[in-house]
Parts: sequence; structure tokens; C-alpha cells
Amino acid sequence: GTWNGTTKVAVKTLKPGTMSPEAFLEEAQIMKRLRHDKLVQLYAVVSEEPIYIVTEFMSQGSLLDFLKDGDGRYLKLPQLVDMAAQIAAGMAYIERMNYIHRDLRAANILVGDNLVCKIADFGLARLIEDNEYTARQGAKFPIKWTAPEAALFGKFTIKSDVWSFGILLTELVTKGRVPYPGMNNREVLEQVERGYRMQCPGNCPPSLHEVMVQCWKREPEERPTFEYLQSFLEDYFTATEPQYQP
Repeated sequence: GTWNGTTKVAVKTLKPGTMSPEAFLEEAQIMKRLRHDKLVQLYAVVSEEPIYIVTEFMSQGSLLDFLKDGDGRYLKLPQLVDMAAQIAAGMAYIERMNYIHRDLRAANILVGDNLVCKIADFGLARLIEDNEYTARQGAKFPIKWTAPEAALFGKFTIKSDVWSFGILLTELVTKGRVPYPGMNNREVLEQVERGYRMQCPGNCPPSLHEVMVQCWKREPEERPTFEYLQSFLEDYFTATEPQYQP
């Protein structure tokens, strides 16, 4: 729709019963306070059921669809790393604000014009009361993106977001391939618990895979900060891979 007749906006409605309006309103107040160039701006909330949220409009839709079916299919590593740096910048802001995303993956990143990326749906995962989603055995629970301590014990922190960011990096370099190809959720949980980590995807430089592996350290406090990830990715082609040839 359009807001005040000028600004294009996205209107999202939440199925009645997916979350309590009270809890949602509380969260919406926090979400409205989070303002950053790399976060999808929340403009307004309609608080009765059905709950509506009005956010800024992003022309290219979700990063996942953009990579799989959109113009993202043709991107080369420098653009992909730039997009990763933008996402890290938004997450570094969430880190500074002592907030948590809880459901960081390419499906929850939105793309605008000129490869601009913004983080969407931060904070909502906690409120969803859908059993399929909240039960860790639930079909919708994003096991493949979730840090083991969060999947097994419900311990969500900014460090579990860092784990998810490592998975998101694989989505970027593989143009939206589902993580851990050929493995189901149960196998992933078991194998990761035993120390298995995703291999370096084809056409991904080892130095980039190395940072993914850092994000997947078993001990949450050993994982890098988003502040570090932002600077690593922003400087990647000057500091880490200056001799990169596409």
C-alpha cells in the first residue's frame, strides 16, 4: 500500500492466534525504537486482532527468493560479500542495542534497489505461539539455522544469532541452497552435536569458510562479534583477499 499517499509500504498481517496481542504490542514498542539503515523500519502497528504491521517496502522481496529466482542468481562474490557486510552491520546494531533476532536467515532479509539489504522480522520469533514453530521438533522450526544450545535448550543469545549468520553466509555463496544438503533436521541436530560442520561450498574462498567455522564454534563466547564480522566483511577484498580474481 502507500503511506500518506507517498511512501510505499508493506503491510503484513498475522494469523489470529499466532501470538498474543499484548506480547506483540510490547515487542512492537521495542521494534519501533530500533532504527538503523540496515533494519527494515517499522512504521505502525494495528493492535487488535487481526494484527497488522506496516513496514517499509523493499522492492526485491526476500534475499532467499532473490538469490534463487531473481537477479541474485547472477551476482559474483564481491556483491555477495557486500550484502553479507550490510547484514552484519544491521546485526552489529542489534548487538549494541542488547537485542536478539532469533530467526536470522536469508528468508528474513529483504532486498531493495541497488542490492541494499535490510533485516526483517527481528524479535518476532519469540512471540509466535504456533506449536509447529515453537516446538523444537515442529516442522517449521528452522533447525538448520539454529545454534545447538538454542535448538536443544532454548538458549537464544546474540551468539546464537552469530551461528545463524554463518549459515546465512552459506546461503549467499550457494545462491539460496538449503543448508546441509541431503540431511534432514534430526540428522543435522545429531551430527552438529557430534562436531560435524558444513564443508566449504564450491566457489567459496577458504578464508570465507574459515569465518563461517568461527561462527559455528561449540562455545558461544568463542564465536566472533557482529562488530568483528562487519569489519571483516567490509575489508574482505582489501585485507583478506586482495588478490581475488573473479
